[in-house]
Amino acid sequence: MSNFCVVRGDSAPLGATAERGGVNFSVYSKNAKSIDLLLFDSVESSNPSHVIHLDSREHRTYHYWHVFVPDLMPGQIYGYKADGIFDPSRGLRFDSNNVLLDPYAKSVVIPNGYRRARNTPMMKGVVVDPASYDWDGDRPLHRPLVETVIYELHVRGFTRHSNSGVRPELAGTYAGLAEKIPYLVDLGVTAVELLPVFQFDVSDAPLGQINYWGYSPISFFSPHRAYSSRRDLLGPITEFRDMVKALHRAGIEVILDVVFNHTAEGNHEGPTLCFRGLENSTYYLLDKDRSHYANYAGTGNTLSANNPIVRRMIMDSLRYWVTEMHVDGFRFDLASVLSRDELGRPLPNPPVIWDIESDPVLAGTKLIAEAWDAAGLYQVGSFVGDSWQEWNGRFRDDVRRFVKGDSNTVRSLASRLLGSPDIYEHEQREPEQSINFVTCHDGFTLNDLVSYNQKHNEENGEDSRDGMDDNLSWNCGAEGSTSDMQIEALRGRQIKNLLVLNFLAVGTPMLLMGDEVRRSQRGNNNAYCQDNEISWFDWSLLERNADLHRFVRMMISFRSRRDVAVERSELTLGALLEQARLAWHGVELNRPDWGSDSHSIAFTVDSFRGRFTIHAMLNAYWKALTFELPLTGNYKDGHWRRWIDTSLPSPHDISEWAESPVVSAERYDVEARSVVILVKPFRW
Repeated sequence: MSNFCVVRGDSAPLGATAERGGVNFSVYSKNAKSIDLLLFDSVESSNPSHVIHLDSREHRTYHYWHVFVPDLMPGQIYGYKADGIFDPSRGLRFDSNNVLLDPYAKSVVIPNGYRRARNTPMMKGVVVDPASYDWDGDRPLHRPLVETVIYELHVRGFTRHSNSGVRPELAGTYAGLAEKIPYLVDLGVTAVELLPVFQFDVSDAPLGQINYWGYSPISFFSPHRAYSSRRDLLGPITEFRDMVKALHRAGIEVILDVVFNHTAEGNHEGPTLCFRGLENSTYYLLDKDRSHYANYAGTGNTLSANNPIVRRMIMDSLRYWVTEMHVDGFRFDLASVLSRDELGRPLPNPPVIWDIESDPVLAGTKLIAEAWDAAGLYQVGSFVGDSWQEWNGRFRDDVRRFVKGDSNTVRSLASRLLGSPDIYEHEQREPEQSINFVTCHDGFTLNDLVSYNQKHNEENGEDSRDGMDDNLSWNCGAEGSTSDMQIEALRGRQIKNLLVLNFLAVGTPMLLMGDEVRRSQRGNNNAYCQDNEISWFDWSLLERNADLHRFVRMMISFRSRRDVAVERSELTLGALLEQARLAWHGVELNRPDWGSDSHSIAFTVDSFRGRFTIHAMLNAYWKALTFELPLTGNYKDGHWRRWIDTSLPSPHDISEWAESPVVSAERYDVEARSVVILVKPFRW
């Protein structure tokens, strides 16, 4: 039924656009025989109040179906039906029984009873007017990478625990995160990297479990509704923007973990929710058997990112989140998928990656690649582009190996501490190109890395077949929690060792939510389906592990020192290595042991502008070692000062530079599995 006096409308812009006097709708479909626009009176309505049939002679331009509907307002709920040939062997999957979500929907509603099955209530779009929000002068911050410390967190998990301290109605929401901004400011981080916040399908998990992480997007423009405390149709958009504005006022950038490699529609047996029902072979890479999908993301399907239509959608999405939602950057999940052509082959110059890099709207936006995919393509150090940063997976692995005590690790560790010149020097980029991390959402937490020899994923329901088998972890003598104080002390020391190397290394450091207070997932290294206390931030740990929290705060404070940051602010990685006044040592000065059986290294580095000298001694050996110290010369009081010794109890493990105790001896005993950092500040 239709009693609207509709007009032709325009093919651009795509999506539902609120204009003076009504709403323009436009959607892409090359092979549909007909398109119906469905208008609904409520979220729960299973039958549309109005069906507007789009006549191909009047409402189609090229492959775009469009119509202008007078008198509609923001907040209108809508969807589509597309009729055409259903022949999966030809890549065609039209089914006019399905209510389809607009790929450009700016807000998504999900009715009660939604399930990933046919003939159930389906997701629908909501008309949005992005211009109706008052930003109060807010803009993306464009903080230099040299000043950046990233904190990876899950919006829901950060405040969902009953002891989070936020108002109960805000727990697990964008507003709840905003209430914890003082904590983030006190910790000293300068950017939050949010696990996926695009609307996703929570039911897209095996065995009927919950998709907690959110790596199953169904809309690339809409903020996830379940993370909003507001129940009105447009509430999630307003609440997300309020959060961004509050974070910016505190000097904290917002980086989104974005998933442009696959969707929630899954494999050939998955539901038809949006893309496959409108133009299956355009949006997805298909297998040789075109009834099946290529699976380079390990999730059942792969977006055809370099198809012109999909490229435009990705670009429009990124521009929208920057211009209308004011985000500061993006971390691209399995970014190597974006380099594949229609046959799955890696392209030397992938169009979509260069589109993203060269787009003037995105200029100054942080672009971070997870430079690998689930099908074995590994591009760390070779990801295409001039301004991309990369998650440095080799940093994670080499630091873990050294601290764990593996053989043949010293030379690799030295390279990681210097910004991984063996990986990046040829690109002549700034040293902060490498995003350095030891843990992230995927894998063990920092506490579990030193508490478990193997994964314990039984609660995921897959007989622990899921998750990585080789975690480069060591339990320090007991599997899991223990009352043995010696083991606990060793674990605390190992955690600090890992943190020191992460924050001291050249590059941009990233910290996983809760690692600063020893958050544990009880040995689960793949908690994607655990929306419970396994994954949530337990805020009681802040008091229980206050010593570690203090240690992390002071390490971040070191990164934020202006005299430290300015040292690298104008240098490429190559220039840094050429100009560095760096000397490597072993237990004896100027005699580093690079052998496969070595477990220790020391180095002295002078700042470029003569502000300070650092002497570091790293002992991953299981016995104490005595290191010779360089001569101090006539600097201030003529002595080194002990900034860090991870073997010492708090508060002696780390000090403010000006308050650090003097070291007047010619040698220093570095305890087993410890890191010691001495400093000579020339200017206070």
